[in-house]
Amino acid sequence: MVDNNNFSDRKKVGLVIRFDPTSENEKNESKLDEFKDLAKAAGYIISFTIEQTKYPDSRYNIGYGKAKELAEIAFYEQVDEIIFYDSLSTSQVYNLSKVCFEAGSNARIIDRFHLILDIFDTRATTHRSKLQVELARLTYELPGAKMRISLSKKEEKAGFGGLGDYEDSYEYDLKRRISRIKNELKKADIEEESRRAYRRKKGFQLVSLAGYTNAGKSTLFNLLVDEENEVEDMLFTTLIPKTRLLKIDNHKVLITDTVGFIEDLPHFMVDAFKSTLDGIYYSDLILLVVDFSEPVETIYNKLKVSHEILWEQSASDIITVLNKSDSVSVRERQYKLKKLDYLIANPIFISAKEEIGIEDLKKMIISQLPEQRTIVVRLPNNQYGASALSEFYETGVVEEVIYGDFITFDFTAPEYILEKLKGTVFKTYENSGMKIMSEYHIGNSKLNNL
Repeated sequence: MVDNNNFSDRKKVGLVIRFDPTSENEKNESKLDEFKDLAKAAGYIISFTIEQTKYPDSRYNIGYGKAKELAEIAFYEQVDEIIFYDSLSTSQVYNLSKVCFEAGSNARIIDRFHLILDIFDTRATTHRSKLQVELARLTYELPGAKMRISLSKKEEKAGFGGLGDYEDSYEYDLKRRISRIKNELKKADIEEESRRAYRRKKGFQLVSLAGYTNAGKSTLFNLLVDEENEVEDMLFTTLIPKTRLLKIDNHKVLITDTVGFIEDLPHFMVDAFKSTLDGIYYSDLILLVVDFSEPVETIYNKLKVSHEILWEQSASDIITVLNKSDSVSVRERQYKLKKLDYLIANPIFISAKEEIGIEDLKKMIISQLPEQRTIVVRLPNNQYGASALSEFYETGVVEEVIYGDFITFDFTAPEYILEKLKGTVFKTYENSGMKIMSEYHIGNSKLNNL
């Protein structure tokens, strides 16, 4: 991990961003700000930033004149890396590296995708997350494998190409490693799916926090589950999903904080981290967290990115959590809601930092989760009844247990859990000559009426 307080350990970088002539200024500014934030999140020192407005150049991405200017600045600033916002082809990396080398700079040329991977790489602490990062890197590298070998040998052999067996071997090795990682991740996915199934069997409802990176998800997560984990003002502070228990009234909720979304993330990178995103897709409810203090155009772009990822595979209900709303006037709230209407489902205003609106959010969570029922259960007060009671504890919420001639208690669970119990626990004990008496109630039960 890079020590951001130790300047001697930090890389010096130059940032290059090209804007299409038809792009809007506000969107361009947002892209540049995010680009800088990514570099800071990686612990880099930004020595310079170069901007150009033009259509992409096939050889250098930017124009040749701008490429020469970039090379001279890189030499003068003695930067370690030059990072392009746009994805670069293998030949573009080669051409840019050659121009820089001729100007005396040995700076490494990478694009924004590699920058994101560098961040993920430093923060991947589990075997699974390390595999996901490696898969994304190898998948990105594969299409240009032969070109990369050809270009690296171009100065050593006459002509272009002609490497034959070596190129084929390198490409085969990449494919073999990709296949191995995918198989390992499939095993991990099966284990994770088993955990999700087990949690549902135990009566837990699954809620995920999602949203654009740095929207305040981790701050809200810590507040909801009453934890005090340090939250940095930095992109991708959450790479490994965290799941904790959240009890709201009679609901047993497991809430998960997930990796943030980001604009222009390559599709194969989303695929590589699919097993992480599956935690969102299989949720009963998604809390889509938005920084509502940002300009309406910025919010629109970030909501659009978030929905593109969610709508592709998720059928879960969504609550749009409009964070940092305390800094937005009532008039501005109404204006933004009107402009963003079709992108905002079930909006609720909060401030996670100031702990405003949290109780209202909890009430909305309950209202949007699948309906739960409470039944009043009477079990024989003997060893068989005690054994049955333990099974109720495992599959739902047991409250107000009264011991007398019977073991009587409130039991709350989703409808599918109750139906399952009718066919298992209830039937098993009734076949043993025991009678489990129960009464259905919507909401809170009335034990005193029995």
